[in-house]
Amino acid sequence: MRSDIIKKGYTRAPHRSLLRATGLKDEDFEKPFIGVANSFIEIIPGHFFLNKYSEILKDEIRKNGCVPFEFNCIGVDDGIAMGHSGMLYSLPSRELIANSIETVMNAHALDALVCMPNCDKIVPGMVMGALRVNVPTVFVSGGPMKKGYTKKGEPIDLSTAFEAVGKFETKEISAEELKEIECAACPSGGSCSGMFTANSMNTLCEAMGIALKGNGTVPALTPEREELIREAGRRICEIALDEKYKIRNIVNEKSIQNALVVDMAMGGSSNTVLHILAIAREAGVNLQIAGLNEISRKIAHIAKISPSLPNVHMEDIDRAGGLSAVINEISRRDNGLLDLGAPTVTGESLGERVGASVIKDEEVIHKVENAYSDVGGLAILFGNLAEQGCVIKTAGIIGERKFSGKAVCFNSQDEAIEGISKGKVGKGDVVVIRYEGPRGGPGMQEMLSPTSLIMGRGLGADVALITDGRFSGATRGLSVGHVSPEAAEGGMIGLLQDGDIIDIDVDTYAINVRLSEEEIAERRAKFKPLEKLLPYRWLRMYRKLVTNASNGAILEA
Repeated sequence: MRSDIIKKGYTRAPHRSLLRATGLKDEDFEKPFIGVANSFIEIIPGHFFLNKYSEILKDEIRKNGCVPFEFNCIGVDDGIAMGHSGMLYSLPSRELIANSIETVMNAHALDALVCMPNCDKIVPGMVMGALRVNVPTVFVSGGPMKKGYTKKGEPIDLSTAFEAVGKFETKEISAEELKEIECAACPSGGSCSGMFTANSMNTLCEAMGIALKGNGTVPALTPEREELIREAGRRICEIALDEKYKIRNIVNEKSIQNALVVDMAMGGSSNTVLHILAIAREAGVNLQIAGLNEISRKIAHIAKISPSLPNVHMEDIDRAGGLSAVINEISRRDNGLLDLGAPTVTGESLGERVGASVIKDEEVIHKVENAYSDVGGLAILFGNLAEQGCVIKTAGIIGERKFSGKAVCFNSQDEAIEGISKGKVGKGDVVVIRYEGPRGGPGMQEMLSPTSLIMGRGLGADVALITDGRFSGATRGLSVGHVSPEAAEGGMIGLLQDGDIIDIDVDTYAINVRLSEEEIAERRAKFKPLEKLLPYRWLRMYRKLVTNASNGAILEA
């Protein structure tokens, strides 16, 4: 056992003495030591109940002959951090979480690991940390939130609440209606109920084989989710000493491609691109962002979930057959991209896990013959405005997939929110929000507030938005993010001026500004990137080390 290094031999008497202080007995030193990475935190709706779930998990681990050691990771709620300087910390928190997993697991030489994430950057941070440690690992999330309902019985969620702000500003709804939405949009614990970043990543963990069946879709705070927690406790004890289940033996080039196939089929959050690039790097997989379009071209988009389709939520996907039904349907016409022979942490291949799963509601999960689109729900655009690429959630587009308009430039998200609220953006404009990339922000703020204001003001089909920042999974509209190179590193987005004509063509994967090479060279010669003053030490450290979005916004040591 890996943990023998802290518990075997006479020289480890002091170590055992310390372990006895935590309650261990003689017989425990013969058992595998299991790390339980719990992201319990009281301010996040998807996490405030995880302390209770971890007690269930640890009880099951003890019953099955192992010793659990729980430790906690920090978390940032992107919705609460949205629209103010708190969002600067969201993406950097991913690195802190990965570092904490690596630190605790390696410092104490634990034999195996169960990760209990749920929301936002916490899922990929835990995957990255687990890949560094490389022991048998099971992921089991807290589960998605159920949808809310208005008094009229209309389904709503967090994105409804954000968009309601814009509707209130334009007097489309009253203060009473805004309050009703506020009180009903998030009705219980769980990761916010649409195909936002948290549920996208929890689903992709299932697709990669490192999580149990149902991890992405079984609702939080249900008997079914509790049984999933117990199953994770049993399974980690079965595989704790089996090297076959080291996480790097499961997360490899094929399983990452499986995750991307599912991402395209379900129209996941654009943030998944950022996180899968970082996960691939930790797994030693050479994933290039341009390759994602090759997958997108061949995978039909068969499941639209809020915010792309406001009345469909994760509980509906679960009821309609879950991820297994999606994968089985896609496998009928996957052009060889799915590897159904890929192993999973539960012992069977992905194909065996999926089996003959059928779609139980074809209004929720479509057949490939009736796909929303013959191409996937995400795309990577290239051009003189994004030489290293940028990302668009095509599943969330409202209106045309081809757009040309005049740039209206803002040097921060705060400037953009103020400008949009004051009516500076009109039909036909392309909103440009820059200096919000990994380095420029720093931390790559999500732009849910600006996009929600645009939607709420009735401009969703008539305005495009581009940024070197990123978007919440709750964003919809023609929203292009992750523009690389970013403004802070001298990217073209930093050279744009109000009135420049920008052309976006999703179907040809193109994004360009109509400027001659001579004009671009002249502007570049005069250009000096803005550098924000940062009073916070961690953000200054992060800015020095972080790469741009097309490289996964990882830290270069």
